[in-house]
Amino acid sequence: MNSSGNPGSPSKIKTLIFILELALIITLLILWFSIDSFRSSKNLWVLFFYSFPAEFLIAIVPHEPMILYFGKFYSPFTVGFVTIASTLLTEALNYSTFKYVADLKAFDKVHRSKFMKKLISYFNKAPFTALLIAAFTPVPFYPFRFMVVMARYPIWKYLLATFLARTPRFFILAYIGHSIKIPDVWLVLLFVALVVILYAPLLKTLKKRRKSQ
Repeated sequence: MNSSGNPGSPSKIKTLIFILELALIITLLILWFSIDSFRSSKNLWVLFFYSFPAEFLIAIVPHEPMILYFGKFYSPFTVGFVTIASTLLTEALNYSTFKYVADLKAFDKVHRSKFMKKLISYFNKAPFTALLIAAFTPVPFYPFRFMVVMARYPIWKYLLATFLARTPRFFILAYIGHSIKIPDVWLVLLFVALVVILYAPLLKTLKKRRKSQ
């Protein structure tokens, strides 16, 4: 399953890359949540690094309010360019991280399961179209990050689909923010609402588990 010649055991180089990727994400998350001035800054680097907590593996925070916010201060092209650049980098890290995990011996059963084979067969019927729709619409995108790896879909096609779908999505959001100048209070409320929607399924699952114990 991997090029190291030792099935189920990723090479030392892959392991090192995996550790460095996680260290980078953890560092960015710590900076984002611990430094108030960093979060409130209008510097475009803030927008660039925001993609990591917003799009790495499973989103921790929503992306939309931040794009609308920066759209008030910069042109839609600038905001769109910065956001798509950081998004492509993040998605490349997502692909690499998921591939490392999927190459582990513990995932052999997942690969061979009937359920996963059915999902992969459905995905392979129109993978590029599925990625375009999922990346452009508000549907949860994280399952597709895992699916492309399980289906061994080429990373360049994955990133191309992400670029073609996310770029107009980000531009539209930035254009709305630039044209309407949505008040910060409304953006905060939108942020909170999206966080609630994001974590509602997880909270329901945790409540069910507590009741069953």
